[in-house]
Amino acid sequence: MTHVKTTFAECAEGDPIAHVTIHRSEKSNALDSLVINDLIKAFQSLIGHNTLKLVVLTGEGNTSFIGGADINEMQSLTPEKARVFITNIHKACSAIRAVPVPVIAKINGYCLGAGLEIAAACDLRIASDNARFAMPEVQVGIPSVVEAALLPRLIGWGKTSRLLYTGESISAETAMQWGLLEELVRPELLEQSTDRICQKICTAGANAIRLQKQLISQWETGSLKESIEAGIDTFVEAYKTNEPEIKMAAFFNQKSNKNA
Repeated sequence: MTHVKTTFAECAEGDPIAHVTIHRSEKSNALDSLVINDLIKAFQSLIGHNTLKLVVLTGEGNTSFIGGADINEMQSLTPEKARVFITNIHKACSAIRAVPVPVIAKINGYCLGAGLEIAAACDLRIASDNARFAMPEVQVGIPSVVEAALLPRLIGWGKTSRLLYTGESISAETAMQWGLLEELVRPELLEQSTDRICQKICTAGANAIRLQKQLISQWETGSLKESIEAGIDTFVEAYKTNEPEIKMAAFFNQKSNKNA
């Protein structure tokens, strides 16, 4: 039995949207080895999906996105097993980041430890105002590692250090103020707000979206000069398809119709 299920829906333009859901609500959607492996497989299967427009990742139920790594399993780890366990969490985050289209984390309830690392690996984060965020690892005797390294890029070094050294939790409102979230809504509006952002992405050029994600990934590691030069190459790459011509013609037709 898999604890991670992928379903597909179509956006207005007919392109598929993947919805990946962790089904372990009885354990706050905590990540044990089985769930982690299922998560890796789910996202690896999406990497080569040529017509996919975007992915939405969420946890089952209304109380937890991902409640962290499963502490019951972590309590019995040996050094050798610990290496395998944490490496697989990294592989799950890497698989998310390797998907060539935007991945949106739809966060409801607890987003803790490895759950926050998974959220940080996503491209966008939308949360309900009942969400809570924390990196509590030091409070159970281990450091925060792997994709916790993404947090300084999102919220800065000082706020990252505060989360990692104290293990304290922060509210969704604080997470929004810190820059961890792109949108914050009431729980009953989470689905609607996520759909609205999905539809915005769906109206964009499919090739342009993939080129944009590829370029943003290059920006993370390149110098400013390298990033600008990569942007020039990416701009040229867009014109190797007829997508700019089609999209710009549609733009001008829409503008003409409004003025008529």
